Amino acid sequence: MILSIGEILFDVFPQYRRVGGAPFNFAYHAQGLGLPVRFVSRVGKDEPGWEIMSLLAKAGFRSRDVQIDPDHPTGAVNVELDDQGVPTFSILANRAYDQLAFNERIQAILDEGPRLIYFGSLIQRTENGFSTLHRILAKRPPGSQCLYDMNLRPGCVHRRIVEESLQAADILKINEEELKTSAALLNIAATGPHAVEALIHRFGLDVVALTRGADGSELYVGRDRFGTAAPKPAEVADTVGAGDAYTAMLAAGVLNGWPPEQTLSAAARFSSRVCTIEGAIPEDFSFYEDFRSEMKGSPDA
Repeated sequence: MILSIGEILFDVFPQYRRVGGAPFNFAYHAQGLGLPVRFVSRVGKDEPGWEIMSLLAKAGFRSRDVQIDPDHPTGAVNVELDDQGVPTFSILANRAYDQLAFNERIQAILDEGPRLIYFGSLIQRTENGFSTLHRILAKRPPGSQCLYDMNLRPGCVHRRIVEESLQAADILKINEEELKTSAALLNIAATGPHAVEALIHRFGLDVVALTRGADGSELYVGRDRFGTAAPKPAEVADTVGAGDAYTAMLAAGVLNGWPPEQTLSAAARFSSRVCTIEGAIPEDFSFYEDFRSEMKGSPDA
């Protein structure tokens, strides 16, 4: 079982809005791929919050895992797209997910023994979010792995967040800009592959996935480095959520023990497929049929 922790919110585009948030997108994709997932977050006691709870129920998530906040509104992000469909985010502050609280429900999920715990940076932008997340990670069961999807956003570009998250992580997913930023925050003089190797050495990381946009991606496993090109989608709606899709397939590859080349190929192709839809997630699970077929025979499929 995978436990995903963090924000769920509405991405508000100029002409429409979609439910999003990297931890939710990751969880939704992982579930669509056939992996068992629990998703922990917090929404407001408002209309957007009820919409989200309804969507979660329809998608097969356990609604009791998501807390209801009576005082803070549901998360929201204003999204603007450039001519290539690349988004710019304006993340609204003081939202329900910032108030996530450790409770008996979360402890019960930990007691079930998740094999992988996913988290990012945005949930840590407040002192409450930071302390709650790291309390959860401190209670993770023996043998579980932590996947840190760095996803640096305004309000969470701080050395404490990056350093403590890397200390907790076994697996890191990071893009080129985040690599430069985190290296600067951590006083790492190296760049490119040498910066990745420095992170692996300092924090004892088992796997690092480095995404490089149109230049493809790389997977570092131990002393080995693997690379793949970025498939070009037939038609791009937007690139929102492409990284989250990549991370979901990365998790599938790690949990199922795939060779690095297979994991890279599947993650790149799946990320490219998500660029053909509006928003970060598809409207129904038929979107995943081809990829689920590839995963047949895997232990968690």
